[in-house]
Amino acid sequence: MSTFPGLTAGTWTVDPTHTEVGFLARHLMVAKVRGRFAEVSGTVTVGDTLQDTHVHAVAQTASITTNQADRDAHLRGDDFFDAETHPTLTFTSTAVTTDSLIGDLTIKDVTRPVTFSLDFDGVQVDPWNNTKAGFSATTTIQRSDWGLTWNAAIEGGGVLVSDKIQITLDVELLKS
Repeated sequence: MSTFPGLTAGTWTVDPTHTEVGFLARHLMVAKVRGRFAEVSGTVTVGDTLQDTHVHAVAQTASITTNQADRDAHLRGDDFFDAETHPTLTFTSTAVTTDSLIGDLTIKDVTRPVTFSLDFDGVQVDPWNNTKAGFSATTTIQRSDWGLTWNAAIEGGGVLVSDKIQITLDVELLKS
């Protein structure tokens, strides 16, 4: 597809070892806490035009990690993702443009539209003759829109965890 040089029509699969689905939240209104979902999968079906291109991605909620065991257990529990009942987050595109990825994000059985700013990072052939493509994308959501409302007021004003969450995607795709 000429819009993304080297990205040819067909199925591309997310390479989970070279992909990161990350997030950033404010803690105590003063610090930034970063985390990621360690288990992700997905496919991109590239059509002859952008209108014919579709993305479907899945993250396993139990794979959330912030490098702090107690916080990770809390995030997997009922107050946040309830990973036992809701084992996945999903994203299904509704439109792809040269600079946006638009689609439906489902968290805890709540589906809402989101728009990611999209950057195409290029296509390369690796030393094993596999064709790979890279994309980066970011968006900011209000977690309460998906029913993630747990929080605690703090003495100096504000809350323990921000409602605003930044999501970052760094994706490497493998041509199938």
